[in-house]
Amino acid sequence: MAAKPFASSADLGVKEQTLEVLADGVYALTADGDPNVGAIEGEDFLVCFEALATPVAARRWLARLREHTDKPVRYLVLSHYHAVRVLGASAFDAEVVVSSEQTKALIAERGQQDWESEYGRMPRLFEEPDSIPGLTWPTMTFRDTLTIELGGDRGELVLQFLGRGHTEGDIVAWLPKEQIVFAGDLVESQAALYTGDAFHFDWAAGTLDRVKALGARQLIGGRGAIARGREEVDAAVEQTRDFLLTMQRTVGAAHRSGGSLKDAFHATHEALAPTFGHWPIFEHCLPFDVARLWDELDGIERPVIWTAQRDRQVWDELQG
Repeated sequence: MAAKPFASSADLGVKEQTLEVLADGVYALTADGDPNVGAIEGEDFLVCFEALATPVAARRWLARLREHTDKPVRYLVLSHYHAVRVLGASAFDAEVVVSSEQTKALIAERGQQDWESEYGRMPRLFEEPDSIPGLTWPTMTFRDTLTIELGGDRGELVLQFLGRGHTEGDIVAWLPKEQIVFAGDLVESQAALYTGDAFHFDWAAGTLDRVKALGARQLIGGRGAIARGREEVDAAVEQTRDFLLTMQRTVGAAHRSGGSLKDAFHATHEALAPTFGHWPIFEHCLPFDVARLWDELDGIERPVIWTAQRDRQVWDELQG
C-alpha cells in the first residue's frame, strides 16, 4: 500500500467560499472545511474574527465583506495562535488586535515554529506566503472576559476565555442579543478535530460545558457548516465532545495496557473513522492528535512544540 501524502500537502483543490449573513450586521465566511472567519458590525466600525493564513487570502475575504459594509476594522480578534488563523492580520489595518494573554504568550513561545509547521502541512492555505510580514502580535489582551460595546442599538460583543481546549488560550466571541457565538476551533461542526496542541480532558469536560451553557442559537465553529438552532448547536458541541472522549478511551486503553503509540493510533483510527473519517482533515489531524494525547497520559502537561521536523517524524511513524 502506498504511503499517504503528508498531512494536507496533496489537498490542492480550490474550496468554494460562502458568505452568509447570520443577523443584521453579522457575517460568516465558510469554505468547505477550510478555516471559517467572521465579522460583526458596530455602529461605525467592524470587529473581524480570525485573520486567515496570509494577507492575500485575507484581502479576498475582506473584498467579499465590502459588498455589505464599508465600515473600518477597529478590532481584529484572534481566537488562538495557530498560523492559519493569524498570519493574514496585516490586511485588516485594524486599530486593535485582540487575543487572550495566553495566546500572546504562545506566539512568543512557539509562533515561529508553528508557522513553519503549518506551512508544511497545509501549503494551499498559504496563498502568496511572501506577503506575510512576520508574526502577528496582539496589541490588546485579556485573561478571562473583554466586552466590546458595539454602539447604537447593536448591543455588545463578549470575548471570553472558557477554559483550556484546542489550545491553552482559545477564546469565543459571543453576541448575547443575537445569541450567536463564534467558537473558533473549540467546536467543529461536521469537521474533524485537530488536537495536537490540546488539553483533551479540560476541553471535553468543563470547557465544552461552558460553551454549551451560553445557549447559542447559531454557532460558527473553526471549520465546517454553521450550526443553526439549539438542536444543531448542541449537536456540534456533542460531536466535538464525542471525538475527544473516543480518543480518551482508545488511546488510554493502549497506554494502560503497555501498547505502543502506533497501537493507540490504529485503535483510535478504527474507532473514529466510521463517524468522522469522511470529514475534512481527519487523516491529516489524527497522527498529531494521538501523539499529543499520549504525551498527556505520560504526564506532559503542556504540548510539545510542533516543528516541521517533528511533524514528519510523527507522520512517518503513524501514518506513513
